[in-house]
Amino acid sequence: MAEVTYNEVSCSYPDSDQRAVDDLDLEIGEGEFMVLVGPSGSGKTTALRLLAGLEELDTGRIELDGRDVSGVPSKERDVAMVFQNYALYPSKTVAENIGFALKMHGVDKQEREQRVREAAEMLEIEELLDRKPRQLSGGQRQRVAMGRAIVRRPQAFLMDEPLSNLDAKLRVQTRVQIAELQRRLKTTTVYVTHDQGEAMTLGHRVAVLNHGRLQQCAPPRELYEQPVNAFVAGFIGSPQMNLIRTPLDEGCIRLGEQSLALPHSLLEAAGRKQRAEIIMGIRPEHVTVNGENDDGIPAEVVLVESMGADAYLHASLGGLDTRFVARTEGRDPPPAGARVRLRIDPERMYAFDAETDERLGGEPPPQPAEARAADAAG
Repeated sequence: MAEVTYNEVSCSYPDSDQRAVDDLDLEIGEGEFMVLVGPSGSGKTTALRLLAGLEELDTGRIELDGRDVSGVPSKERDVAMVFQNYALYPSKTVAENIGFALKMHGVDKQEREQRVREAAEMLEIEELLDRKPRQLSGGQRQRVAMGRAIVRRPQAFLMDEPLSNLDAKLRVQTRVQIAELQRRLKTTTVYVTHDQGEAMTLGHRVAVLNHGRLQQCAPPRELYEQPVNAFVAGFIGSPQMNLIRTPLDEGCIRLGEQSLALPHSLLEAAGRKQRAEIIMGIRPEHVTVNGENDDGIPAEVVLVESMGADAYLHASLGGLDTRFVARTEGRDPPPAGARVRLRIDPERMYAFDAETDERLGGEPPPQPAEARAADAAG
């Protein structure tokens, strides 16, 4: 196990005028499971490859357990990487694939076989040891790649979207196995994914990147409840937070055909920045769907996403180009074309600076009583 530190790390590619990683500062604790997440081109894979020694940094330094490894060759960094495509040798058996790195490092045959067996037992693939990669399913190949990393007993595991080639059901099963394995081994792990659901499930902390820059690094719940800017607010959460740019007029914002008064704390924060326009944020689960004759903002249902217990209504608000999403009971949701009213509690709203995207006001909106009780219960 080892601590990992990125200290003002930057990296550029010759064919791009934008840095792939831009002034990254990040500390990863010993035994921590850190997930790097972001959209395509955010710099997350480059950051991982810099740690692995597969890319060269332009400025800054990377430390592994206090040792500056910025110029150290990849093979001397004592890290093990699991790639997206698994990179197995097709002509070798599973056992030979798992033990190959040990053989290259001169580990004697008896110890090598023992460590391969231990890894196979841990991953429940003992019966596959004599097979070739072409005889394995995608999930089995992924576990073989994990076994190859485990037998090395490295200071850190580096995983680059290892589940992206699996189907949805197998992806869920395998990420549970990875989480259990990391808890058992307690090896520092840096894991890259574009899937924010995967990031929130696996990470002790999650680092959100965009355009090469670190936006926020925090435990999953903190990212969800206290996003520092509109990008994090919109990226974390499924479906994403409703974000609407709106003028601020005498303490009120306009949503469709209705004005809403901002809470005093958000109004004060906007006032300090002297903003005449803000970005309003509200999560779909914080919107109440009422009948056409009830209170709320008039809206028309455009699309219904049925998710089983829940349904997500994509609604059109008069005067707004942006679709507004609300979560409702999945058993009998209003159909597409229905007229509804959407009630928004101003105390559950987020507000972001329309110029900088930074969040206005520091405290998260209050949770409903049932959510607070669930958190308290564990």
